[in-house]
Amino acid sequence: MILKQLRLSRLLSQEQLAQMSGLNVRTIQRIESGHKPSTETLKCLAAVLEVDVTTLTQEHFDMDKKSSHWQQLPTGLKWLFVLNFFSFRPSRSAACRVEFISHGFGFMFCLLGIWSEPALVGGLLMLSNAYSFRLHLWLGDKYGAWYDAEGPSRLSGG
Repeated sequence: MILKQLRLSRLLSQEQLAQMSGLNVRTIQRIESGHKPSTETLKCLAAVLEVDVTTLTQEHFDMDKKSSHWQQLPTGLKWLFVLNFFSFRPSRSAACRVEFISHGFGFMFCLLGIWSEPALVGGLLMLSNAYSFRLHLWLGDKYGAWYDAEGPSRLSGG
């Protein structure tokens, strides 16, 4: 179910969504963790999120660049993703992989920095790249800018 992606793309907290829909916060948490909601619960959530009930039951969410939500994203944010991913379809899984690899090599080069100063500099650059992609992940989650519907990756600690 794509409830969490829709909620985050509208910049709503679980508490705000619960209040707007008249549901309990725990109900929202259960649905987001994979429990099946009742039809009435789906109708309440669909009304608040302004989507069809069938949209809520989808497992995969693809952002349509012609949609009003994509058009409302800040232009700077769209170009930030395009320049860093070399793609108009940024993928959360790709950002997680880049962050994980950058952290790994960054720590490895920092350890090599004990013997070589250039390795230390390279390690620090790799770590700064990893933290840059952590920021990308946060912004992508906040604005719902991803084209894949994966949850937070265990590798990236998100």
